[in-house]
Amino acid sequence: MNRRHFIAASALAAASISACKPKGAAGEKKTLTIFTWADYLKQEVKEGFEKAHNCTVVIDTFDSNEAMLAKIESGASGYDVLVPSSYAVQALKRKGLIQPLDHGKIPNLKNVDASYLTKSLDPKMEVSVPYMMAPTCLCYLESKVSNPVNSWAMLDRADLKGRITLLDDMREVLGAALKFLGHPLNSTDPAQLAAARDVAIRWKKNIAKFENEQYKTGIASGEFHLVQGYAGDLIQASEENDDMRIFVPQEGTAFSCDDLCIPKGAKEVDLAYAFINHVTEASVAAENMEWMGYRAPNSAAYGSLTEDFRGSEVLFPPDELFAKCEPIDDLGDKLPLWTAEWDKVKTA
Repeated sequence: MNRRHFIAASALAAASISACKPKGAAGEKKTLTIFTWADYLKQEVKEGFEKAHNCTVVIDTFDSNEAMLAKIESGASGYDVLVPSSYAVQALKRKGLIQPLDHGKIPNLKNVDASYLTKSLDPKMEVSVPYMMAPTCLCYLESKVSNPVNSWAMLDRADLKGRITLLDDMREVLGAALKFLGHPLNSTDPAQLAAARDVAIRWKKNIAKFENEQYKTGIASGEFHLVQGYAGDLIQASEENDDMRIFVPQEGTAFSCDDLCIPKGAKEVDLAYAFINHVTEASVAAENMEWMGYRAPNSAAYGSLTEDFRGSEVLFPPDELFAKCEPIDDLGDKLPLWTAEWDKVKTA
């Protein structure tokens, strides 16, 4: 999934976090290599962490979980921390490409939101630690869309034809169609997938295009009137246009969480633990959330958030709505069932 621009916290907070400082940090300078999404770490935070731990942080980026998986599976080495989405973490675990975590080296795990963990694909944090999450939403321009409803049914609006975008992502579009039909987000039932395919083809008739990046600037500029997108992207874009209305559809949606994990063969394991501990520090997590417009599943940080941020029903949906939301899961050997239906959507 081409997604998001996640950023970490302030240099001041970074410099103040010294828990789990790796042995030898005061001597020889070490290098921590992170494989992550673009623009994931604010430069000042990178520098602050480097100073606090006498190290150099090197960032390598990927633009999709699939590209990351392919590179790691092909034998790419030299990475100390990976930051994939939860379903990709499960694929890495299944293939034996990441290592179990030593909780004793991450004292800030006590800050992780226990209620989130009940929905997590790794509820015991055996191989990963949640970093940032956000639901997939719909967003419309209030001045351009009459009689809106908080439902995926908005994508059937023929009056908005040519002004709608859908994510260019099989799991998101077919997943939305499954939720619209009342089916599980990760269904592998052939009949349910076929029904979702037909809904997606119907939606496709109304869209301008499938779009992963420009939807947020497009709706902010007024080019598009209704888009499917990620909450954080849309919240950031709404700062440029107060006509934007973002909502989680009443049928439920996908929520994505990017997780921190340590690959097999990592050279700087202790430094990797220090980094994971750092970004789960409550003050860092709170600043991350405010800066990015995403939610860190970090209970200790919630009390430090502004009233506006904590009151967001997009990032903190009511319990009854969040109960209908699901994480995108690893499909394993059932993936071809989805790709076959998605191919039919794209060629329809």
